[in-house]
Amino acid sequence: MINLLYLGIAVAAGIVASVIVLVRNRRPRSLEAGVQEFARELRALAPGPVDDHRPRRRRVGKPG
Repeated sequence: MINLLYLGIAVAAGIVASVIVLVRNRRPRSLEAGVQEFARELRALAPGPVDDHRPRRRRVGKPG
């Protein structure tokens, strides 16, 4: 009987831990959260800033 009590406590602790993990890691379902996620993905796909620190080549030719 005591063995079943220990097993029941272990199962209950596992269920509580699972519920806590699920609640903490759930995805928000509001419309605003969806818009923010979409904007974050667009920023991730956007090209980076242009690198203007490289030396520019000058054209060699006749002036004017």
